[in-house]
Amino acid sequence: MDPMTQSAQISSSQGIADGQHSAAKESKPSDSLLSSSPVSLIQSPQVKDLIHWRDPKKSGVVFGLSLLMLLSLAAFSVISVASYLLLALLCVTITFRIYKSVVQAVQKSSDGHPFKTLIDKDVSIPPETFRKHVDATLSYINRALKQMSRLFLVEDLVDSLKLAVVMWLFTYVGAVFNGITILILADILLFAVPPVYEKYKTQIDQYIDLVRTQVNTTMAKLQEKLPGAVKRSKTE
Repeated sequence: MDPMTQSAQISSSQGIADGQHSAAKESKPSDSLLSSSPVSLIQSPQVKDLIHWRDPKKSGVVFGLSLLMLLSLAAFSVISVASYLLLALLCVTITFRIYKSVVQAVQKSSDGHPFKTLIDKDVSIPPETFRKHVDATLSYINRALKQMSRLFLVEDLVDSLKLAVVMWLFTYVGAVFNGITILILADILLFAVPPVYEKYKTQIDQYIDLVRTQVNTTMAKLQEKLPGAVKRSKTE
């Protein structure tokens, strides 16, 4: 084989390999972003089983604790709630430690520290796991910043008008509810809506389709009335 031809083939194969390697690198952030996004978290099997009350005892405990936490934050400051929780945990562990020490002294046993298995357990975060989550979070933040720049700089007038309407509605929501109240309502809806939707899925989907069709029709009419310079291009 001609040496020049062989060299060209080697260079082209290396270029293809480098391209595949770079493409794989570019696909990793999006994969990690997808796996760490809130939507994928809610759609995970564990969370779906939890909010659909597959195990009523576990779902009830999680719902009760989360609601109690939010109600505590509504009544007290974050510092007070965190301090009381840590104080309660310390009271439990110290009491249990003293109790086991007394029992060992009375029975003259040498069981050792009651939390030895937990103390010896490695609770450190591996650097690879930390970097993975940091990269995923950074990708998510960059995408959000790009979307905010597109909306606030009015790249698309219709999308910016949608955001303006949503923000205007939020001003009324903020006048009635504060942040903690909204979180409490969201927590209740998170555990109440999925079972109801699962039971009446067909009827709810019909109403959702009607609302979606009405909204799309309204937005299409609004877009038709806009000047030609700011209309959304369907070919882009």
